[in-house]
Order: sequence, then C-alpha cells, then structure tokens
Amino acid sequence: MSDSKITVLRNGPFRLEGENLQILDPAGNVYGLAGRTVVSLCRCGASANKPFCDGSHNKVGFDSLCPARDLPPPPPPKTP
Repeated sequence: MSDSKITVLRNGPFRLEGENLQILDPAGNVYGLAGRTVVSLCRCGASANKPFCDGSHNKVGFDSLCPARDLPPPPPPKTP
C-alpha cells in the first residue's frame, strides 16, 4: 500500500495526494478519478463541482486556518 497525504490548505480545499486514491459517495459508489494522483476536495461548500474544489472559495471569501494539533485520545469502546 502506498502512502497518502491530505493537506488542509489555508482558506482553501483539502488536497489529497497518493497513488490509487479512492473517493466514495454515501452509497459506496466510487468517483472516477481518471488516474489522478492529486485531487482537491471542497471545504467551503460553494463549489459547483462538489465534492471537488472548483476555486469558489476565492469568490466567496472562505477563511479558515487550521494549524496542526494533537487530538485527545478516543473514548474507550462501549461494552454491551
């Protein structure tokens, strides 16, 4: 399995990079990426090509800075 990377771009989309990227819709259908190894996913909600970015974040003034941080540990699993 190859490495993949997701970068949260300042005031922009999520940029996914990696070999054999696979993006699925809620029903489990796969988006055809035509062999791309880099795609950008919309974060602003204004793209006419969701879930992919079309640059609309620039027009709507999307503003989001997300510096890296550590998440707290996950909660323990629930026991029946």
